[in-house]
Amino acid sequence: MTADEPTILATSCGLTAGTRTQFSFSPLSELAFDLAGVTGRPLKVCFLATAMGDDRSLLSHCYEAALLRGLVPSHVVTFPMPNVEDVTAHLLEQDVVWVFGGSVAGLLAMWRLHGFDTALRAAWEAGVVLTGVSAGSLCWHVGGTTDSFGPDLQPVTNGLGFLPFANGVHYDSEEQRRPLFHQLVAAGTLPAGYATDDGAGLLYRGTRLVEAVSERDGAGAYHVERGPDGAAVETPLDARRL
Repeated sequence: MTADEPTILATSCGLTAGTRTQFSFSPLSELAFDLAGVTGRPLKVCFLATAMGDDRSLLSHCYEAALLRGLVPSHVVTFPMPNVEDVTAHLLEQDVVWVFGGSVAGLLAMWRLHGFDTALRAAWEAGVVLTGVSAGSLCWHVGGTTDSFGPDLQPVTNGLGFLPFANGVHYDSEEQRRPLFHQLVAAGTLPAGYATDDGAGLLYRGTRLVEAVSERDGAGAYHVERGPDGAAVETPLDARRL
């Protein structure tokens, strides 16, 4: 069983420190699992750590967390070569695809090189829930702000575009994020879009934002658009507390 329509949960969180494992899944990830609507069998989740160079230790920690949680984990890598023959077929067998943060620029380049972009679109359209944190949030949108190129943030404008919006992540924890996002939207470099504080997420059904959610008190989400005077206008969204 998959979601009854294309579903993306784009977040600025999703993992927390584990007790018996390095990581455990935070309420935002648990929401993504619930959205898949799986009953009567273990949920299948595929991890993509492309933005972290397919770090094997990171994947190993998430396998441990997934197994402890009773999930059936898998992963797809690009280095040194894709580890499955048919990426589309593999993703279509999953309930949730979980994408790590890191270099969104590197992620997009490698996904396009190996055709993961078309595989992910097929999975999304089939109802496989797509989720992720930071780069794993930005990637589904038109673009946003990134530290892929260095500590001074730069725009990224070549996202997958499944969602026709800009995306801002780590909005409350990294001081460059909010002002640059405003600047890019005001200038028309990015379209209007949505941003999340650490601990908040955006739930999309199809290409519609249906709600903002939060796993910690004070974590907010925002809509940012270009106003009539050419300046960015930021509007806080009601975020449902998980």
